[in-house]
Amino acid sequence: QVQLVESGGGLVQAGGSLKLSCAASGSILSINMGWYRQAPGKQRELVAAITTGSSTTYADSVKGRFTISRDNVKNTVYLQMNSLKPEDTAVYSCHALITPTGYSYGMHYWGKGTLVTISS
Repeated sequence: QVQLVESGGGLVQAGGSLKLSCAASGSILSINMGWYRQAPGKQRELVAAITTGSSTTYADSVKGRFTISRDNVKNTVYLQMNSLKPEDTAVYSCHALITPTGYSYGMHYWGKGTLVTISS
């Protein structure tokens, strides 16, 4: 059974930093991971994503401030968030496209989400 466990998040002042982590457990053949966020009254949006080959994608609004990275041994993805702004306030959810061992196709998994609140 594949599971995603998130950690990090919380309340910080504008200009501060936070680091989110998401660990995937289970028997995994390959995994692409990323972070999405949803602010109150807004649609969920992709924040950043990283492939098995460590290619990265960022939303324009976070480029230069957020960095996504991964530990392939631990099947863990990290999101380092710097220079945080009040508009970064949202529920951040980990997403993974995982091909479990013994499968030939990937399946989507989501974490439960973690609240990030930036005070002005």
